[in-house]
Amino acid sequence: MILRPATPEDAPALATLGRKSFCAAFEHLYKPEDLAAFLEQAYAENAVAAEIADDCHIHRLADDGERLLGYVKLRDPSGYAGYSDAANPIALGQLYTQPDLTGQGIGAALMDWAMAEARERGHDAVQLSVWSENFGAQRFYQRYGFAKIADIDFWVGNHRDDEFLYELRL
Repeated sequence: MILRPATPEDAPALATLGRKSFCAAFEHLYKPEDLAAFLEQAYAENAVAAEIADDCHIHRLADDGERLLGYVKLRDPSGYAGYSDAANPIALGQLYTQPDLTGQGIGAALMDWAMAEARERGHDAVQLSVWSENFGAQRFYQRYGFAKIADIDFWVGNHRDDEFLYELRL
């Protein structure tokens, strides 16, 4: 497995993996029109390409030389900064792996990279949101020392999800 930064050429594969991972975990929760609106906003190829080109987003990809295995996205500054007294938080926006590869250490390798990157950039906290009923993801983040600091909303089209805002102080 190779960890590397994203390039503009990665936008189609990142958009596809984002859609595929999100749908594998959450598609059953939403009306088709809400899901379609969200996927177009978050995982359209042009939206992903714009994030790759934007200095506020940092993508790290895991691949095996043949296909994209997973990725993590950091966002600086964090859009959740107002929920905390951390001086310089960064947000972990997405941590996705191919649905058929969950539990094989790809997410852990990407998370380890993200924590090291946040420290190297001088951040004092990492923040992320997690669905209130995604217990597996909550356990994963808790193993890294993340703890809930707030209840927040997450919108998928016109559907509001109850989310937990987690934070890890570095």
